[in-house]
Amino acid sequence: MKPTRHNGITRMVVKAMGIFGGVQMANIVCSVVRTKLVSLWLGPAGVGLFGLWNSALDMINTGANLGIRTSSVRDITTHATQGNASAVARIVHVVRSWSLWLGLIGALLTIAMAPVLSRITFGDTEHIWGFVMLSASVLMLSLTGGEHAVLQGTQRLGNLARASVYGSVAGLVVSVPMFYYWRIDSVVPSIVAYSLAGMVSAYVLRNREVPAVTMPRSQVVAMGKGFVSLGIYMTIGTFLSILASYVISTYINLVGGEVQLGYYQTGYTLVNRYVGLVFGAMAVEYYPRLASQAHSRKRSGIFVSQEINILLLVLVPIVAAMMCLRKPVVALLYSEEFFAALTFLTYMLVGMVFRATSWAMAFVILARGDGKVYMITESASVVVGAVLNISFYNYWGLSGMGISFVLWYLIYNIIVGVVYFGRYGLTLDKSVVVHTVYAMAVVTAVAVAMEMDLWLIAVVMSAISLTISAIGLKRIL
Repeated sequence: MKPTRHNGITRMVVKAMGIFGGVQMANIVCSVVRTKLVSLWLGPAGVGLFGLWNSALDMINTGANLGIRTSSVRDITTHATQGNASAVARIVHVVRSWSLWLGLIGALLTIAMAPVLSRITFGDTEHIWGFVMLSASVLMLSLTGGEHAVLQGTQRLGNLARASVYGSVAGLVVSVPMFYYWRIDSVVPSIVAYSLAGMVSAYVLRNREVPAVTMPRSQVVAMGKGFVSLGIYMTIGTFLSILASYVISTYINLVGGEVQLGYYQTGYTLVNRYVGLVFGAMAVEYYPRLASQAHSRKRSGIFVSQEINILLLVLVPIVAAMMCLRKPVVALLYSEEFFAALTFLTYMLVGMVFRATSWAMAFVILARGDGKVYMITESASVVVGAVLNISFYNYWGLSGMGISFVLWYLIYNIIVGVVYFGRYGLTLDKSVVVHTVYAMAVVTAVAVAMEMDLWLIAVVMSAISLTISAIGLKRIL
């Protein structure tokens, strides 16, 4: 068969996914070791606190960087594709400068607001110094994000991959003694250690081929405002999403206690961090490619359709396997004490199908630089998610939150679909419908079988899905 452009793009997607899938797997190994040690040495309370502190950091960091990483990747990619080296050099200089300035401002604000953050998060003022220490991570994450944006925008994906892996490994090595000797007091220092390791790795592997330029500070500020004008909308949307996660975690901590929070963090981490590695691996290549062709409706529709089809073919056997192996996985990563989160975990895994389709379509909004629309869609999603999660938790506990996750992403698909089809006039290939229906049928059937203790049936269906995915990927390649 004669190779086509579509096949070439698909191979590029799969190759990038393989590279960053390997990176994510390495990161997962580090995360597995860290999580296991935390669960053994710090217990469920430590797992809950770890998630709570990380949620706080994510919220602060998102507000501090003003979306400059995402918005700058779009511009770097566009000029790099056009071969405009001087424009790329100027943008890189601006990104690095603004990353430093925003990181410093974010760190200072974290220190200033430490008493308020401590009271909101923990209901007391005993954790002020923890937030003061966390301010260092805010600065380091901002600098790291700037370097990662440059690597991604200039397509230095190999260096980006290595920086991520080296940072995770170094962070783990430094953190292990902290967990052992300091126990519950190691949570914040270990987060700072990970941030430091990531920053050092990013700087060692930064793109040094971009020539240094000298620019008036006024021009740097003006160009940076251009990124921020788009990034601020992204920041508001993303910030609200992280804020919702933060509020939900805090609510469970206050209402259900640290142990319940630990169970929630278990399911949330397994789904969003471990299974979600597929999204992270594909986004690194998908976003710049989509941004470079955002002006073309036809190409955008082709790219989105291909991304959804590949994503579902890869995701379905992973989700099905995670459902079948949920007990040994939880026992390995945590302990049998965390089996209380199994049903919650299973329902969340079902929702990953709806997350996949909405995720691919939502990237079009970013690729087109439509900041206001992105903010509106994400804000609507956050409100829906927060209301569903808190309501379902009050009535049905953690299991109810799993169901709310499915409904949340179903509604989010509708929200994003209105923009994708209505505002932009884009289309999806008919194969997307087939793959989506197939994926939802398989994961739902496996979930029901596992909840009814029909383990053998679930395993057989998982094996069949793996075979179908292998054949499907081979066919489109």
